[in-house]
Amino acid sequence: MKYTSITVAVLMAVQLSCQEKVQEETKTEAQSKVAQSKEEPTKPEETEVYEPVPPTVTVDTKGVPSDAIVLFDGSNFDEWTSSVDSTAVQWHLNDDGSMTVKDKVGDIQTKRNFGSIQLHLEWKSPAEILRDGQNRANSGVFIQQRYEVQVLDNNDNPTYTNGQVGSVYKQSIPLAMASVPTGEWNTYDIIFHAPEFDGEKLSEPAYVTVLHNGVLIQDHFEIEGTIKFIGWPKYEAHGKAPLKLQDHGDNSRVSYRNIWVREL
Repeated sequence: MKYTSITVAVLMAVQLSCQEKVQEETKTEAQSKVAQSKEEPTKPEETEVYEPVPPTVTVDTKGVPSDAIVLFDGSNFDEWTSSVDSTAVQWHLNDDGSMTVKDKVGDIQTKRNFGSIQLHLEWKSPAEILRDGQNRANSGVFIQQRYEVQVLDNNDNPTYTNGQVGSVYKQSIPLAMASVPTGEWNTYDIIFHAPEFDGEKLSEPAYVTVLHNGVLIQDHFEIEGTIKFIGWPKYEAHGKAPLKLQDHGDNSRVSYRNIWVREL
């Protein structure tokens, strides 16, 4: 049989119409299945899930979870090193199970690298008030060496609010000032979700939640990038990295104790 160009065009149009019809029927069938799957359950077991089973975590008398990594229990600096030159820590190890910043010897950091974490630590400023503003008991908790939760004695000591105690330094003002009296122990509980990168490009920013003495002061804040004292924050691609505690270099005499972390 000889086909004219018009006949071929008609046949192609019919074939395309049939294909579209099949596709539409398939789409309608899929939509029907989705609709059926979204029907309101009529039995309780239809909404019951049995897997995965969460691991069991217990908490000891000191409040430390069984799956936590204890970074400092007051007995030694085994988990820490100098940020300056990777030598032994020179901070003061105290008889009460705490450590205190030794002025001008530099920051300390963990020997281990971490990604997303739950971090617990306790800190206190010295009872004796020596200075004011940013120079009074200034230290900081740096996550992945880059993202700082500020430590500062702000009791009767105002400063710029995006640099006060509990701030994500120069980025996020805390929701409340929840410090205990000067010289008493504060607690920080920090949930940190590490940023993700596709090569050198940021694909997911970091987020941080902070409780200060049990009070929510940072609520899943989207971190804007590496902390900057001068300039705007920006991200640089990186992987897991140490936690760091700051020596501000102004005789801050901030003390720390009971530091543990859970990897998420």
